[in-house]
Amino acid sequence: MNPQAAQPLLVVGAGIAGVTAAVEAAEAGRDVVLVERDSAVGGRVLRNHKYFPKLCPPSCGMEINTRRLERSPRVRVLTRCVVTKATKATKATKATKATPATTATSAPATAHGPGAGGGWQVTLTHLPAYVTEACTACGACSEVCPAKVPDPFNLGMSQVPAVRLPFPNAWPRRFVLDRAACPPGCKACVDACPAGAIDLDAVEREETVEVGAVVAATGWSPYPLEKLPELGGGVLPDVISNVQMERLAAPSGPTGGKILRPSDGRPPARVAFVQCAGSRDVNHLPYCSAVCCLASLKQVLYLREQLPETKVDVYYIDRRSPGRNEEMLTRVASLDGVRLIKGKVGKVERDGGGALALRVEDVESGRLLTASADLVVLATGMVPALAQDPLPFAFERDEDGFGRDRIESALVVAGVARRAEDVAASVRDATGAAAKALVAGRRD
Repeated sequence: MNPQAAQPLLVVGAGIAGVTAAVEAAEAGRDVVLVERDSAVGGRVLRNHKYFPKLCPPSCGMEINTRRLERSPRVRVLTRCVVTKATKATKATKATKATPATTATSAPATAHGPGAGGGWQVTLTHLPAYVTEACTACGACSEVCPAKVPDPFNLGMSQVPAVRLPFPNAWPRRFVLDRAACPPGCKACVDACPAGAIDLDAVEREETVEVGAVVAATGWSPYPLEKLPELGGGVLPDVISNVQMERLAAPSGPTGGKILRPSDGRPPARVAFVQCAGSRDVNHLPYCSAVCCLASLKQVLYLREQLPETKVDVYYIDRRSPGRNEEMLTRVASLDGVRLIKGKVGKVERDGGGALALRVEDVESGRLLTASADLVVLATGMVPALAQDPLPFAFERDEDGFGRDRIESALVVAGVARRAEDVAASVRDATGAAAKALVAGRRD
């Protein structure tokens, strides 16, 4: 079959895996519909301060990919859009045009397995576009907005205007409005916008598309701190997660890149990293999330570059840094003032003097120890989005919630939707997923 005559691919999720799958498929000659729930592409990668293997800002790599999206006439990017229904289509099925809707689809999503050709018929729900494509990102609306909301990009650690650019270098470069936060009757942003790009009465609309294959690149969420109260998660303000640490270290983060204790805004003198916090644990996540050891080693470097006198303890079960990443482990282990301790932290609590007390099982000595820290960073694991928010397709999942390909049904998974892995591995996996989807989409 001529690739140009084939049905388009649907890629769900526009993080690094989804964007990679979309542009690779497009550059191979296939039309692609790229759907993202958030208001901009990039996903969780852009929340990192730096990432492997080069320890450079993720915005650099993502900018390359957004340029590929901009140049490609084959990729249709739909932000603030979700998949609400999917049925196995027949060759006689026709796609319908987009229709307005005042409420979300209330019918339950359906999912069908292998059928007689024709790909998938998919219902997309476009969330209300309170800020339209006419937006020039001038910022006039944000300057006059009286409402503040927790910043999702900074994981709620700072406040931002209800109407704003989602994050620096966001693409598409368009402001977003948290409509529920608007004071009754307020139209300050509407009056201030010189482009007339704000529609406070916007509603949802639906669209039906027919696609030859589907790539699920829905990514992951961090394991909630609140589920680890014995380690101080959600209880003690100076116990934070590894993803929060990335935002503290980032120049666009809540503290402008300064690593400070949330409780008093002071630099920590001693920091403890707790590995496998809720991972490899039958009561939480039974699997290893693959990247936590390397992420913590990277964050130790953040600390020492910014606060060279800070003492650092890393408590681990195993040190996992395969391949060339072993050089990172060796580098960190050789730093003065840094200790890598084979031990399991069982409890974190206040010590009565403002610091944190850690109860640790020192595996090598066989003793129970008490250690002190000003800041504790929990290396929480990756929870696949498919386990929390399944798509209305016939994807199979393993016992941990990660997805499996169903090539016979033209369903492919990519990146962390398939398994816990780092950015480089997600890019490689997404490229392979695009190739499989191209073949699967032509099977009919």
